Amino acid sequence: MSNSFRQFIEDLRAEGQIREITKPTDIRHIAALVDQSETALIFSNVIGYDMPVVSGLTNSRDRLAIAMGCEFNEIEGRLRAGIDRPIPPRMVNSGPAREILIEGDDVDLYNLPVPLFSVRDGGPMMTAGITLVEDPDLGLNAGIYRMLVKDKNTTGIDVVTPNNLRKLAEKAFAKGEPLPISVNIGTHPSSLITGCFKAAPGVDEIAMAGGMLGEAVELTPCKTISTPCIADAEIVLEAELLPTGWTKPEGRFGEFTRLMGGLHWNPHVRIKAISMRKNPMYYALHMPWENIWPSGPIYEAAVRRALHEAGVQVTAVNITPGGCCHWHAVIAIKPLPGDGKNAILASLSVADMKHVVIVDEDIDVFDGMDVEWAIATRVQADRDVTIISGARSKPLDPSLVITPGKIPTTSKMGIDATISDELPRERFERITYAYADEVNLDDMLGDGPAKEAAPEVSDEDVAALAEKIREVITEQPLYFAELAERFSSDGFQTVARALGTIHAAEELWQDKVGKFCLVGSEFAAQPPQGRG
Repeated sequence: MSNSFRQFIEDLRAEGQIREITKPTDIRHIAALVDQSETALIFSNVIGYDMPVVSGLTNSRDRLAIAMGCEFNEIEGRLRAGIDRPIPPRMVNSGPAREILIEGDDVDLYNLPVPLFSVRDGGPMMTAGITLVEDPDLGLNAGIYRMLVKDKNTTGIDVVTPNNLRKLAEKAFAKGEPLPISVNIGTHPSSLITGCFKAAPGVDEIAMAGGMLGEAVELTPCKTISTPCIADAEIVLEAELLPTGWTKPEGRFGEFTRLMGGLHWNPHVRIKAISMRKNPMYYALHMPWENIWPSGPIYEAAVRRALHEAGVQVTAVNITPGGCCHWHAVIAIKPLPGDGKNAILASLSVADMKHVVIVDEDIDVFDGMDVEWAIATRVQADRDVTIISGARSKPLDPSLVITPGKIPTTSKMGIDATISDELPRERFERITYAYADEVNLDDMLGDGPAKEAAPEVSDEDVAALAEKIREVITEQPLYFAELAERFSSDGFQTVARALGTIHAAEELWQDKVGKFCLVGSEFAAQPPQGRG
């Protein structure tokens, strides 16, 4: 597992998950090119800029898995380890982020290759910065906020929603003081994941990142502010949130909903210095997908914890990208009676969760067709759909009706697509093909030997096999495929003829799941009442 931004990029190279674009590239084209790419991209020849731009690093399950050195579905466990066993950051007096320092009047944000994403964006914005702030009472806090470039040393900072940084900014602004922050661009994805985590006040997200990595993240002092920075970041902005308050309009912004938001009223940030490593890379976190994907493990951890507390045994969770990795979950469980409904209630208690589907463990939660099939074949709407009104909402939900002066609430829905305890399980046995685990089409392609002649089978051979089959199904009912396998040396056609002999003698019957047995045996199925 990588533990740095540069090592992560090399791991992506080794896995064929990143490509380098060496042709001259217009910075206005970067967002569209990343959107078209199946891999992350490095733009090493951005017209008008000295440093390369890298983007698309975390906008897929595969690349997040590479970052954490595990399967994607194991990232949630790494995050849980970071939450339960955080490793505090270690202060050092060095690091690549301190190799070059630009300060004072020499600060010029326009020298950074900050791209435009959407046509309707308010301008170029920095998207990948891990913002660190320190408080005497609450310690270190980390988060990710979009910073729209205003002029050569000023940005906005998008802190419209209630969060820890906003609380600390309000505390400083009440005193008429700026709030020192370091903005760390180009860090290991573990800090992106924990930076998205809605931690309680006083919880150190950088320590959580250390817990995910299994080693402490190194911090180093900044030159012009008291807040430290991440020692191996590509670029660090040493800055202050200005006590202008939420008075300046900016935007619009592309949101995690894959929709455009409206204008936001945000404070300004003054950049006092820029420090960076030699030959830095500018990381343009691609909106919205690189904002969406790292949220998946966070919500998976929250859902698993809620279901664990509810006593429901979970086998798999998919926080779906179609639900913006915030609002939708498909959850597979090993249900006891009533667990489908309990799982709905528990998972919908996770703050932003809006719609959940609960399925049995035989359903692949990452296969949309499999999930839809479970809904189609296992759900009765009046019995299995739960709707909860008046629940807490996420205001970015565009389907909400917003009334000025009122905090909107939302409706939540759960679908219990587990097999009802009242239904016979044999109704839900899937079609499986005989010998599917033994034969391979590739082995059968191409030329082969001449067709073999069918062996001659006498009536005596058929009668003898019929007697053997009678003896076997007297002891245990068997499917046709099981009989064909047991008597394969006699040949498929002979088995079929032998069963036909027993049927013609009116001795052949079936049990309740369709296996062959004899008429009148203890296994024989009985016709439904009222039928002849």
